[in-house]
Amino acid sequence: MSHTYTEMDRKIRALTAVLAVSLGLMLTQSQTAANTEASPGTTQQPNTDALSNKQQTIPLIAAFMASSDMPGLNAALNQGLDASLTISEAREILVQLYAYVGFPKSLNALGELLKVVEARKQRGIQDEPGREPERAIPVGEELLAAGTANQTKISGAPVKNAVTDFAPVINQYLQAHLFGAIFERDNLDWQSRELATVGALAATPGVEAQLLSHMRASMRVGIGAAQLRQVTTILAERGDKQAAERARTALTQALAASGS
Repeated sequence: MSHTYTEMDRKIRALTAVLAVSLGLMLTQSQTAANTEASPGTTQQPNTDALSNKQQTIPLIAAFMASSDMPGLNAALNQGLDASLTISEAREILVQLYAYVGFPKSLNALGELLKVVEARKQRGIQDEPGREPERAIPVGEELLAAGTANQTKISGAPVKNAVTDFAPVINQYLQAHLFGAIFERDNLDWQSRELATVGALAATPGVEAQLLSHMRASMRVGIGAAQLRQVTTILAERGDKQAAERARTALTQALAASGS
């Protein structure tokens, strides 16, 4: 009888061990999926120590657009398309940036992109057209709610300060249009949008506070400190040294504030 109990006990323990291992594997897979799932409204790439070749061209495109340097923008757009940036992604970057540097610069830059695409076609280069936004953009109160949620996520907290108290409508425009109508467009991920914004603001004197804010936002959407340092190096070596210095200062402040 004692022998039977021992044998049964051994089998139960073995079965328990198998179940424990299986459960552990299930939990690991579940945790991995949770850790790699992109935030709603994004198509984030895994955070690495280096920007991809395509990502490296985005701050340059934005910086040359913001400074109205058309020869530089032409070269950067060609580099971006060579690095697998789609026409749709390049166009979306230039459209978005009107909210940061103005319609005239955006329209001029879009005209330059059109010239680049046509010239490449004449040379026999068939660039990937990319895709248009697939998710329906909400309207009315739903658009304002979506934009407010996106703004809060990117800013790290609800946006409320002396300026928005003084002029509430400016924040409503930001929420409904920039973070709503634009950031809800899913043909460009949030990391690319923030890389573009950082590049444009770095090239624009006098907007250091906004540049600092978007350095912090870049880290919130998954761009690492090493990647942002790479942005400053790219701007210094291939863009504008003053833009690079502004970006470097903002990054240093952002890292100090985060305790990194």
